Amino acid sequence: MGYFLFSFYLQGRSFAMNFDALYYPYPSRRMTVFGRKGMVAATQPLAAQVGLDILKQGGNAVDAAIATAACLTVVEPNSNSIGGDTFAIVWMNKEMHGLNASGPSPQSISIEAVQEAGFQSIPAHGMIPVTVPGTPAAWAALSERFGRLPLTTVLRPAIDYAEYGYPVSPTISRYWEDATRQFQSMGSSEFEPWLNTFAPNGRAPRAGEMWRSKAHANTLASIAETNSESFYRGHLADQIDAHFRKYGGFLRKEDLMSYTPEWVEPVHIHYKGYEVWEIPPNGQGLIVLMALNILKDMDIGSKDEVDTYHKQIEAVKLAFVDGLRYITDPARMSVTVDQLLSSDYAKTRRESISETALYPEAGEPSPGDTVYLATADADGNMVSLIQSHAGDFGAGIVIPETGICMQNRGSGFSLDPHHANALAPGKKTYHTIIPGFLTKDGQAIGPFGVMCGMIQPQAHVQVVMNLIDFMLNPQTALDAPRWRWIKERIIEVEPGFPDHIAQALARRGHIVQRALDSGMFGRGQIILRDPDTGVLIGGTEPRADSEIAVW
Repeated sequence: MGYFLFSFYLQGRSFAMNFDALYYPYPSRRMTVFGRKGMVAATQPLAAQVGLDILKQGGNAVDAAIATAACLTVVEPNSNSIGGDTFAIVWMNKEMHGLNASGPSPQSISIEAVQEAGFQSIPAHGMIPVTVPGTPAAWAALSERFGRLPLTTVLRPAIDYAEYGYPVSPTISRYWEDATRQFQSMGSSEFEPWLNTFAPNGRAPRAGEMWRSKAHANTLASIAETNSESFYRGHLADQIDAHFRKYGGFLRKEDLMSYTPEWVEPVHIHYKGYEVWEIPPNGQGLIVLMALNILKDMDIGSKDEVDTYHKQIEAVKLAFVDGLRYITDPARMSVTVDQLLSSDYAKTRRESISETALYPEAGEPSPGDTVYLATADADGNMVSLIQSHAGDFGAGIVIPETGICMQNRGSGFSLDPHHANALAPGKKTYHTIIPGFLTKDGQAIGPFGVMCGMIQPQAHVQVVMNLIDFMLNPQTALDAPRWRWIKERIIEVEPGFPDHIAQALARRGHIVQRALDSGMFGRGQIILRDPDTGVLIGGTEPRADSEIAVW
């Protein structure tokens, strides 16, 4: 597990400590962090420091975000990769921009083709759930439009960590070990490149052990030197194509060549004097806004009242079932964003909430494993960026001699032709990764986000209310115990969640389950900016190896 042998010298004698880097029996506390010239909040300390170093070299918030994101593919490979997707909200020169760098399904795939391969649903691993990766294109697009420094400079720290290695951090070692056991048990040759790359000694690296990948470094260097062209149209695209042909996958070079990320206009609602921003579909950020739309006209008491938790849970349930029914590739949605965010529809959904837990069903609106990071610079520019390859280590497919681990985002598709997310060629599926942002009266307040699958919109709602309704500082807003809706009337609460609240929720008809750890409750970051002084205020996730690097 997390055991690590640490040797040191004292007065000429050698000593050794053998400790578990994942064993923390005593409560600890992090403080809110303040800065002025720059701030980077990320789930891994080395990545956060990389982003700050880029700021000190003259880069802006976008350069810092790209550098941090690239570094995270190396130092947190279980959660994201070069072969994944990226979404970003950018506040640059007092204007808001959105980037959707999620990729579509291959043109050669279809429901019939998957069924003919012997599957009744999309598998979680292997060649079939792989969609076109958007991450390299996202870095290039962000750099070209907003960056100050060349991409070769911005990606250099990540390249160095991949080439020369780094000590694996505790939280990541745990998920790495779980994934290694899983892929070893599959016994298929298509997972051998993953095992050779990430478990070269027959096991996952332990906390504190060094890990490196020369192939990963070479790939990052190629992406930097060609502005991602090698990945989509060059030798890396050829290697991806050849590997998928070898194992009967659907992805082809033609799919990569036709891909470009989309600049989109973020969507928002007004919530108690603030504007809450999310990326529009195919991302699930719309669920956040639908839930807050329901909650904003409800009588909300103090944070630690059972009625507050009950209303939050019920609003999230209603928003979620609507999201799961309607959100998909925006070109194929049966309803519009405006319909789902209308005041009348929010009122209708609000009126269905009673004193007891409901069994949620989708309404009918009238016509009419992931990394999150936040950056800010001294000029007031800020970035909210999230990057993922879906499950831990994605599809488990590594392109030999490249270090590229491919995502399994296609597992979100359905083989039911009547489902909103029915698999189709060249289609984007419902996407879980969502960056968030707050503004007030046209001024940036700051980026926020929480990673981890379906908890993301639920955690966004909880964090936003912690900040706005309950006036908690950014660190406390992240520290607060979380709940998550599972399905029907079932909710799960993490360790530390107040027992008296859990029991009171059960009396209201919620089926309350307690989690053994906080692994599935998300890992978030927040950076806020005082618009009068320019002072930056940051909070970072206690459920991860997170760090805020500040200048």
